[in-house]
Amino acid sequence: MRDRLRTVRLPTLQAAQQEQIMKRFHVHLGVPDLAASIQFYSNMFGAPPTVEKSDYAKWMIDDPRVNFAISARGGRAGLNHLGLQADSADELAGIREQFAAADAANTIDEPNAQCCYARGNKHWTQDPQGVAWEGFQTLDSIPVFGAADAAEAGA
Repeated sequence: MRDRLRTVRLPTLQAAQQEQIMKRFHVHLGVPDLAASIQFYSNMFGAPPTVEKSDYAKWMIDDPRVNFAISARGGRAGLNHLGLQADSADELAGIREQFAAADAANTIDEPNAQCCYARGNKHWTQDPQGVAWEGFQTLDSIPVFGAADAAEAGA
């Protein structure tokens, strides 16, 4: 009986583990001192940033699966936004459905967005407290922080 119960539970556990592998939680903080924050978070996560620029750093942590980013771009310090990073267009479509279910009137689509040294497709919503939530799939890296910086570089 006990062996049969384990057999029944394993596929459920495997499905949960597979789901965990697909999505990555995202946190973006604004910081007043990028260098001090890079040192702090590198020590806390036990690794240097995966991406490091003059105004931005990102750690792609595997345990737990988190995309943790910080930037010093003149905004206020603290939480910038939270999000869910998708690995596929289908997964991103599912995240968009969740955002729309939470608040369809405030769900914004941002296809081919350029932000945070990356190009991708995004969807945004906001929770009742005003916290911005981003659903996104990264398609490629870009050499500048975002579209406005690209326009300045081309000018």
